[in-house]
Amino acid sequence: MAAGGRASGRPAKKKGPSKGAGGQGRRSLEGKGATPPAEMRHWYKDKARAERIAREEQGGVRRPAPTRQRRSEDAPEYIGGRNPVLEALQAGVPSNALYVAHRVDNDDRVRDSIRIAAERGIALLEVTRDKLDRLTEGAVHQGVALQIPAYDYAHPSDLVEIAQGAAEVPLIVALDSVTDPRNLGAIARSATAFGAHGLLVPSRRSAGVTGGAWKTSAGTLATMRVARASNLTAALREYRDAGLFVIGLDGAGETDIGDVDLLTEPLVVVVGSEGKGLSRLVREQCDVVTRIPMQAAAESLNAGVAAGVALYEVARHRRL
Repeated sequence: MAAGGRASGRPAKKKGPSKGAGGQGRRSLEGKGATPPAEMRHWYKDKARAERIAREEQGGVRRPAPTRQRRSEDAPEYIGGRNPVLEALQAGVPSNALYVAHRVDNDDRVRDSIRIAAERGIALLEVTRDKLDRLTEGAVHQGVALQIPAYDYAHPSDLVEIAQGAAEVPLIVALDSVTDPRNLGAIARSATAFGAHGLLVPSRRSAGVTGGAWKTSAGTLATMRVARASNLTAALREYRDAGLFVIGLDGAGETDIGDVDLLTEPLVVVVGSEGKGLSRLVREQCDVVTRIPMQAAAESLNAGVAAGVALYEVARHRRL
C-alpha cells in the first residue's frame, strides 16, 4: 500500500477548496495598457533639448521655422548667432537688448558680446532657449540674440540733401523688386565703398532694413542712409525733376556700363532683381538702360554683385 503522508504512516488528509482572494488581485493582472509614445515619456523633453543644443553648437540644421506672421513696421528685429551678434556689436549697430540663454557655453564670442553690450549700456537679459527660438523665429541662434530697433527710414529727398551738404555730386542707388535682405546689405557695403549717398527702396514687395540686412552689411548700414518710397516710379520722376539722371541696370540693356556718358552727372543707379530685371514702369523712367558685359556662360549676376560692379565703374569715371 502506498504511503499516505510524508512517510508518517498516517493516511493522507483530503484537501478541500482553497480560500479565494475576493478579487483583490484582479487589478494587478490587468496590466498598464499600451506602451506610451516617446514624446509622452518623462525623459523625452530632456533628451530632445540636449540633441537640439548639440546640433545648434555644431551649426547643424534646426527644425523648420514656424510660420512667420506679418511684422509691424515699428517692431524690433533680432540677429541670432554668436559671430553675427558679435560683429553687429563691434560695428556699432543700434541695439536695444542682448539675450543670452541659460547655462550657455560661455566662449570668447559670448564674453566679448556681453562686455561690449555692458560698455554701450545695452540691456542684458538671460532667457530660456525656447524664448530665443521664438524671438529668432527658429533660426540658429547658438544661445545669443541681439534685438535691434525698427529702422528709421529717410525721405527720398533727404538723400539729395546729404550729397549737397557734402558738396558732392549726388549718387543714389535704388532697388527695384530686390526682395532678399542680404542683397540689400551687400549693396549697402558697395554703396559705402564707392561713395554713394544713400539707398532708395520701395515700401512694398522689396527688402527692408532687417536683421539679415544688418548682418550682411557688416555695419555699413549704421552710416549709409536708406530712404523708403511708397511709389518707386514717382520717386524716380521727382529725382529727374530735381536734375538727377536715372540709369537702369538690366541684363537686357543695350549699352555697356562703361560706355554710358552720364556717370559723372548727378545720378540714380537702379538695380533690378536677378530674375526679372527692371519692371516696365521703372524702365520707362530711366534715361539709359545699361548692362554689365560678361561671358555668355553667365546668364546674370546676383543683384549685390551687379550693384558693386556698376558703382565701381561710376567711381572710376568720377576719378578721371
